[in-house]
Amino acid sequence: MSGNSALRRVDWVCVLIFFLLLAMGWINIYSSTFTEESTSIFDTSQLYGKQLMFIGISLAFIVLVMALEASFYERFSSLFYIIALVLLLGLFAFGKTIAGATSWYDLGFFNLQPSELAKTATALALAKYLSDIQTDIKIRKDQMMSLLILILPALLIIPQPDPGSALVFFSLIFVLFREGLPLWYLAIGFLAILVFVCTLMFGSVWVAIGLALIVGIIFLLKKPSVRIPMIPVIGFYVLTLAFSLSVNFVFENVFEQRHRDRFSLWLRLEKDPDKLEEIRKTIGYNTYQSEKAIESGGFFGKGFLEGTRTKGDFVPEQHTDYIFTTVGEEWGFVGTSAVVLLFTILLLRLVHLAERQKNPFSRMYGYGVVSILLIHYFINIGMVIGVLPTIGIPLPFFSYGGSGLIGFTLLLFIFLRLDANRLKEWN
Repeated sequence: MSGNSALRRVDWVCVLIFFLLLAMGWINIYSSTFTEESTSIFDTSQLYGKQLMFIGISLAFIVLVMALEASFYERFSSLFYIIALVLLLGLFAFGKTIAGATSWYDLGFFNLQPSELAKTATALALAKYLSDIQTDIKIRKDQMMSLLILILPALLIIPQPDPGSALVFFSLIFVLFREGLPLWYLAIGFLAILVFVCTLMFGSVWVAIGLALIVGIIFLLKKPSVRIPMIPVIGFYVLTLAFSLSVNFVFENVFEQRHRDRFSLWLRLEKDPDKLEEIRKTIGYNTYQSEKAIESGGFFGKGFLEGTRTKGDFVPEQHTDYIFTTVGEEWGFVGTSAVVLLFTILLLRLVHLAERQKNPFSRMYGYGVVSILLIHYFINIGMVIGVLPTIGIPLPFFSYGGSGLIGFTLLLFIFLRLDANRLKEWN
């Protein structure tokens, strides 16, 4: 199918939402970086001018993505993945350090963050592996190989250090569940998170008592005809308790103080209200100020360029990870609701598109796109409003940054190109 034909068949609902988010994001970047000395919106010495340049580059990539044959992305997906891993490895020798993280290549006019491009490459590689006729996700070997595809880029990103970006790759595990990975993997993951949080909040002794009560209730309520083997139950109890006992050691000896403070703030582990307030105003300063800014916006907001906290630079990184703060202060509940609604519609639409694919590769990649966008959207907004700990990942199509915008644009439009070709099978 030619590029022109693909444009006619592209899903214009997704395209429209993409441009709406892009425009709203740029307006808020302009507002959050505007000064009295600001001149032309095309001034690339200003962040809003640079973002316009990145938007232009992204639009050029859209044209390129739509012009290429859909089969190109499946055929070269493994190569894209290898290139992404090489670029991540190269950071250890040639990377540029910004804000304590060696996550960028200095290209002169532009700092390239390869982890943003690696998300698309990993989604493509995972879809390629899972769609192979010899792959069966119910087989242990294929499960381990699929997980390895996700883990490799994450392992290269964590030491930068950039744990937020590394976390995004694990969102792709939902693609595996969609394709038939046993749900007990998900259950174990949720149990580990629950035990981790409960141990920090209540201690290992209460976790042990709680587990014993749950096991006891299961045995009491089971039907007489149902036989529950004791050895696996005892083994499960011992392993869970051992994990709980290891949590405090990891928390005190592996986590850095700033990480401990963020968990203390998030879970309210500090019982002294004065110390908790001190943590909120130091480690939790960004979230504290963003909450205040959003609260001050009220229902309709203060108006474009009228945000006092935005103008006063109260919230660090307000044009990047905390861009949603500007929306809340200047556009109020109405503006934030509009952004949430647009992202929700986009994600639901992408799920619908993924389900209608005739090619397994396209379907699996589509779910990869949904997984990556969802975790960014959910964590970023949750972080800004204070219901999740500060991790530091951008809001797709909204936050300032060339690598992020180009990466998200490629991620989305490769899928839209595949969807435009959905009625045609390829080898």
